[in-house]
Amino acid sequence: MVAAAIAIAASTLARAAAPTPFAPPSDGERVLFRHATLIDGTDTPTRADMDVLVAGARIVAVFRDTTPLPHNAADARAVDLHGRYLMPGLVDSHVHLATPPNRRQAEAELRRNLYGGVTAVRDMADDLRPVSDLARASLVGEIAAPDIFYAALMAGPDFFTDPRTAQTSAGGTPGSMPWMQAVDDRTDLQLAVARASGTAPSAIKLYADMTGELAARLTAEAHRQHLRVWAHATLYPARPSEVVAAGVDTISHACLLIREVLAHVPRVNEPRPAVALDRFTLGDAPELARLFETMVARGVILDATISAYAPPPDAPPQSGACDDAVGGAITRQARRAGVAIAAGTDFVEPASERWPELFHELHQLVERAGMSPLEAIRAATLVGARATGQERDIGSIEPGKLADMVVLEKDPLASVDHLESLVMTIKRGHVFPRGDFVPLVDADVVDFQ
Repeated sequence: MVAAAIAIAASTLARAAAPTPFAPPSDGERVLFRHATLIDGTDTPTRADMDVLVAGARIVAVFRDTTPLPHNAADARAVDLHGRYLMPGLVDSHVHLATPPNRRQAEAELRRNLYGGVTAVRDMADDLRPVSDLARASLVGEIAAPDIFYAALMAGPDFFTDPRTAQTSAGGTPGSMPWMQAVDDRTDLQLAVARASGTAPSAIKLYADMTGELAARLTAEAHRQHLRVWAHATLYPARPSEVVAAGVDTISHACLLIREVLAHVPRVNEPRPAVALDRFTLGDAPELARLFETMVARGVILDATISAYAPPPDAPPQSGACDDAVGGAITRQARRAGVAIAAGTDFVEPASERWPELFHELHQLVERAGMSPLEAIRAATLVGARATGQERDIGSIEPGKLADMVVLEKDPLASVDHLESLVMTIKRGHVFPRGDFVPLVDADVVDFQ
């Protein structure tokens, strides 16, 4: 009787489970992508006539057409990519999916990203209740979305007067939620990081109202508990050099680096003095040269977000405001110094836009920061994977990694414009043809802005 009841309950649950139309294929399903021109994301030059064998969600072999087929490729379904380019899936290293939470809007943005070649995103702190569910829904295939890796935020108490913290802490007090905590010198940091860890983040994000000393203590504790640390480049009052010295893994926003030259960096709620921006426009600021040398030595990545600082097309010029031209010059100096640059956006296009925001950032990296298309694509693949802490699984096309790939009609190394020749995205082995893209627009998603 009990066994029968359990069986009925299990059957009912199975029928009620959410459908997973976008789930990765089973491990026994093999697909052989043949005759591609391969840009694998490593230092290996572009190679023509290459094959990639995928089993389930992972790549199992990469080899030349002239090589005899591996024994485990005999029964694989073949996909002919002759004349097309195969490259790793893209990573947007700076998104916000739930400030404030809006599930349909987030799903619409994620769908646009995935069908535009973005197979992973780094969410830089939001209300992690909906973000974690979006991450789960993407992972199991309930929604068409990139993989989502996210941070729990920590900042000093004064930051939590920001109205956005109320939006991301509904039902609780801003600064007291496990995913968004106020910390100071009296905080039990071991407990605070453990509470944050319970929200299943990839990292702790350091935001504002924090000294360099506190940032260093928090970073050490987060690393001890096997979490990465992602930080704003200036923590008000901690200046960029103090943030880097704290041991963080990435810093965000090239425009925040202008605070390095100040004799006194204000606290988060204090007026911010003007900075003479002309000292940055030539890409040779000596204060930043010293900072970048330290970043290279420590392996700290710069999430530049140049596009996020671009003024609206019709906006009047703002004297003394860091913009995409200044942010691009700073990023150019960082690039020349050898700093690893990740491609992140931190802005959302209107719902009518059909391509990912990341494409704008890649253009900025080329036009403002002087990168070649190959360098810009590297910023959005292998460096993005490193920034996210997922380089073992994504960022390049190599055996053992997830089958996150993009197929293009045109060579992206000739121009980043050619990313819009996308034919299909492959995420965890599941193929998403560009022709199947239908924007998710309804009464709840009239505009992203």
